[in-house]
Amino acid sequence: MASFRRKQASETVNEAGRMRPEDLVAPKPDKKDTGKDDKGSNEESKETSKAPTKAKQPEKPKNNGPAKVIAFANQKGGVAKTTTALNLAVAFKESGHRVLCVDMDPQGNLTMSQGVDPDKVEKSMFDVLVHRTPISEIIVEREIDVAVASIDLAGAEIAMSTQIGRERSLQKALDAVKDDYDFVCIDTPPSLGLLTVNALTAAHKVIVPVQCEYLSMRGLVQLQNTLQMIRENLNPGVEIEGILPTMLDSRTVHAKEAVEILEENFGELVFKSRIRKAIKFAEAPVRGASVIKYDTKSKAADAYRELAKEVLTHGS
Repeated sequence: MASFRRKQASETVNEAGRMRPEDLVAPKPDKKDTGKDDKGSNEESKETSKAPTKAKQPEKPKNNGPAKVIAFANQKGGVAKTTTALNLAVAFKESGHRVLCVDMDPQGNLTMSQGVDPDKVEKSMFDVLVHRTPISEIIVEREIDVAVASIDLAGAEIAMSTQIGRERSLQKALDAVKDDYDFVCIDTPPSLGLLTVNALTAAHKVIVPVQCEYLSMRGLVQLQNTLQMIRENLNPGVEIEGILPTMLDSRTVHAKEAVEILEENFGELVFKSRIRKAIKFAEAPVRGASVIKYDTKSKAADAYRELAKEVLTHGS
């Protein structure tokens, strides 16, 4: 019976054209003609090989921009997008990096999780997207810098509908501050509308939090289609940084099977880090803090520190 459920869920994840791991990764650009013939290349490589080599120095945290922009996306709500965006950002800062969080969700949960009332802010991401207000004017300093949201964002898509280049509004806003940060983490709403399209257009990488349940994994198919559209029309280089299993209850067979299905279908795209269910994640926002600040020595905090290490070392 268990094997039948896994087969059924795996088929659900792979519907709509049999999604494969390579479908979520941007294609590698073809090598360009450098204008040098093979002979010239060989002579140059010989000269290079004669040059003295220096001992490789350990890499230090880069604090000179431009920022690497990471969007956190999944159109299904309740999968820990906001929790992941905030806590990963705080973990980056602990590692010595400068970080900006951008709250693109009209619910303003990330804003509230840093002790800011979305109903009382004078300006928010709505003003940045609709009125072209400089994003620096709506950033508040908390554990990390936060570009705050308000309920007004719910009307942003309609207000932006007549704007030319509306899909690039966030990208243009971030251009003004991209050299001030090492990472920009964008929390998106639980939909694939214009706000999420703006985030994916501005992003270099996408992290997909996925609740360890079969129905949650179905959303990966819709995200795949949206990413393909973004690559073809707006942002050819955007790709998945990783798929993050969240809200994991390792005591249940259901959750274990869900993780196995993710790994079988997406291989190395699935992060090794696991975010397990913990009451700390519900308690921390009430205090206006990340779980890393709220209970710095907890397993919940350490889980996001491990995720930060995984992201920082990816591709190095």
